[in-house]
Parts: sequence; C-alpha cells; structure tokens
Amino acid sequence: MEKTRKYSSYKGTVGKVAKNLINRRFYSNVPHQKLTTDITEFKCTNGEKLYLNPIMDMFNGEILSHEIAKHPSLELVMKPLGKALEIVKESKYRTTIHSDQGWHYQHRKWVKTLKKNKVFQSMSRKGNCLDNSPMENFFGLLKQEMYHGEALCSFEELKSKIERYIDYYNNKRIKQKLAGMSPVQYRIHTSQLAA
Repeated sequence: MEKTRKYSSYKGTVGKVAKNLINRRFYSNVPHQKLTTDITEFKCTNGEKLYLNPIMDMFNGEILSHEIAKHPSLELVMKPLGKALEIVKESKYRTTIHSDQGWHYQHRKWVKTLKKNKVFQSMSRKGNCLDNSPMENFFGLLKQEMYHGEALCSFEELKSKIERYIDYYNNKRIKQKLAGMSPVQYRIHTSQLAA
C-alpha cells in the first residue's frame, strides 16, 4: 500500500503568483538568504492523513521550522513561517522564500506577511518539481530513511517519528557537501570562521 504521495495544493491562480526569483540558483554562501518550503502528505492508519510543511535554509539544508497537521489548512504554512521569520529577522541580507504555486503561498495572508517582513517571494513554475529540488530531495530522504518498508502507523506515531527525524537530520545526519558535518554543525562552524 502506498504510504506517501506528492500533495498538490494547486487550485489555479487564486491570489498572487510571484516570479521565479530563485530560478534553480539554490546555492547560498550565507545563512537565511534563500529559504524554500513545500507541503507533503502521508497516509496513516484509519484513513487519516498527515501533512508536513517544513521551511529549509538553502545555505545548509537545515529545517528552520515546520508544522504537522491532519489537514492542509492555511495555519499549516503560517505557523512555520512565523517561526522562520523570527530566526531570519536579524539576517545580514534580505531573505527570499521559494515555494510552488499552491493556494497557501498565493494567499493574501502569506503574501502580506512576507511583504511586512521585507522578504522576497519566489515561486516555481507550474508543475515543475525541479524548480524546488532542495525540498523535494529532503522529502525523498525523509520518506526513504525514516520508514522505508514499514507498515502504516497512527497519526501520533508518525508525527513523533517525523519530529525525531527532523532533529536527527538537522543535528546528526552528515552531508558530504557540508564538509562531513550536519546542517547545524556546519552553520555553527561557518559562523565561527566569520567571527
């Protein structure tokens, strides 16, 4: 039985569709300059679903914030956005956040919050997952490493597994492109070098 699938929140143009400012230029040599976000869906037991919306820093792949819910509501994206904005507010460079064209990211509240916080908005072209490959890669790792081959579990069990995986991914999972460090270790290391 299929446990996960690509969640599609696209409902046409229901608000503001932003330009693709990132345009597959995912590399950033400074923290908090380029962020990306997306929603993925998981199946649970009893016909329930779980929705995950993380916000990732493209500098080191760190998940800055995330939200997990039973429904893909507007709060699923607004809560982690609020947390991420707190983290990046003291950034040296203006932040850009990239997403797909899902209704959440076209919503007036999302757009207004970005403008109020002087954050640029960038959107993938319609139906082009390569335009957001850092987040797609994270979802692939999460699903493969967290429960490859395991049976479906309850919403609460899966939520707990995802929380533990994100902590592991940020703090312990090393990446070759980060000089063999985890995302958090790399951020700390580079900030010490810059000091």
